[in-house]
Amino acid sequence: MEKYNVKFKKRFGQNFLKNNAIVKRIVSVSGIDDKSLVIEVGPGGAILTKELASVANQVLAYEIDTDLMNELNFKLKDYPNVDILFQDFLQADISLDIENYSYQDIFFVSNVPYYITTPIILKILASGISFKKIVMMVQKEVGDRFTSLPGTRDYGSIAVFLQYFYDIKKEFFVSRKEFVPEPNVDSVILSFQEKDKKLPLKNISFFEQVLRDSFQFRRKTIRNNLKKYDLKIVSNILSDYHYDLNVRAEMLPVDFFVRLANELWK
Repeated sequence: MEKYNVKFKKRFGQNFLKNNAIVKRIVSVSGIDDKSLVIEVGPGGAILTKELASVANQVLAYEIDTDLMNELNFKLKDYPNVDILFQDFLQADISLDIENYSYQDIFFVSNVPYYITTPIILKILASGISFKKIVMMVQKEVGDRFTSLPGTRDYGSIAVFLQYFYDIKKEFFVSRKEFVPEPNVDSVILSFQEKDKKLPLKNISFFEQVLRDSFQFRRKTIRNNLKKYDLKIVSNILSDYHYDLNVRAEMLPVDFFVRLANELWK
């Protein structure tokens, strides 16, 4: 078990893994090799960073807590293939940061701070970088939400949006007891594989807006949630899916929302 000599900070969502077997399993499911560049966010006590560095060609880690500088420099002194940027990943220009690296494939593998899980995955998407695979440890409830299917309680706009871009898989469960300090939630390892073939989408921002509007009031029907749009168009598309305007958004598949956004876009 890994030991840490640091002061944990709640504001940065710091809960460090202590079980090396879990770290090895995370790296295993990621599929990285010695020709890979890996981006990590929140290396913390470096337990995952060291395992990544032992397999990958290079690791670029982002750490917002500058008080961890001495701890990380000490623990990673024998890993010259690791670079740490002490800055907020959400403010970083990833494309600029990686432009001087040589690699065959790029991966994102991280035990991300749970309070910024969704912003991180959205930033990765917005970067336009084609990651071969994204592997993230997230709060179990967030994992349920990201992987949820139509007709289930957790299915919502974020699930539809992410599932348009990625095949998302729950790899394995991680108990809260594997962290220090112990958080109040359990975790799950998710993998995101970018889809080779996606339905054409006219405007991603408009797609996001239609999703937000469709799910804005979960107990209301599509008729109520999308009343500012052309309901005739909405109704015609719904009929092809054997639904009418009284259906709720959580019953409808990803491809419905893609078609809806495309046909409503002007």
